[in-house]
Amino acid sequence: MWQELDAPSGSLYSWDESSTYIHNLPFFKTTENELKPIKNLKGAHCLLNMGDSITTDHISPAGKIAKNSPAARYLAECGISEKDFNSYGSRHGNDEIMARGTFANTCMIKKMVEKVGPTTKHIPSSKEMAIFDAAHEYQKAGLDTIILAGKEYGSGSSRYWAAKGPYLQGVKAVIAQSYERIHKNNLVGMGILPMQFKDGESAETHGLNGSEKFDIDMQGGKVKVGQDVVVKTSTGKTFTDLHDRHAKGHEFSICQKELAVGTEQQKVKEAEERVQTALTSVRLKFTNVGAKGEIA
Repeated sequence: MWQELDAPSGSLYSWDESSTYIHNLPFFKTTENELKPIKNLKGAHCLLNMGDSITTDHISPAGKIAKNSPAARYLAECGISEKDFNSYGSRHGNDEIMARGTFANTCMIKKMVEKVGPTTKHIPSSKEMAIFDAAHEYQKAGLDTIILAGKEYGSGSSRYWAAKGPYLQGVKAVIAQSYERIHKNNLVGMGILPMQFKDGESAETHGLNGSEKFDIDMQGGKVKVGQDVVVKTSTGKTFTDLHDRHAKGHEFSICQKELAVGTEQQKVKEAEERVQTALTSVRLKFTNVGAKGEIA
């Protein structure tokens, strides 16, 4: 029976552009041999301002595709009836669906709008809209976006679309109080910079509500381990984050000098512990307006 099936020939897969289950992912279309330095963020808007315990299921739900959601509208435009919408989990091979499904959890609570669900405030227009629609508007205008969050951002199952989805929505950085370790690494892998507030600090303690614009100095990607990076807001507030990774292109590589302290097992273990400590993301420090970044 298998031998009787009609299959295309050749060494490359023949993509069916009409398929709503499998689609040629855009990541491969822009792949280059040489890594590009991370660019500074200038005038980045806050796509979402959220609280504690935002899980990977909040970020990239696997459940039913809700009626009237961006993903549902896309499927309807493709001629798919509502009864055949299926779930995000079943359509995770299609980036058009998964990008629209990012932050589409109907139970998500945010701080920029009162309504529970997958909406946010598009700052330039002051309109409340679906999160994907707001992200799309920012991308059309050539504007970068960041995310503000509380504790345990990205907790739950290790869901890779929870990093790929925000990347496709144009998110460049996340500033949270703490992260789930694997999700933090997944963000790094997608070129999204994870930054972390210092203990006792948060978006609230800095007076951030998500309406601000953010400038983040990435110094051309030539940031050393433990080096502060200045973050400025349009409200005149300036704070610095302790950058724990060397950023270049869409890759943040760890300085391996800490591992070269000796061949003795104990010294290697101690070096590994120091590197692991450095991997606790970026710490943020509130400073006076115009203050220079500090080297920690």
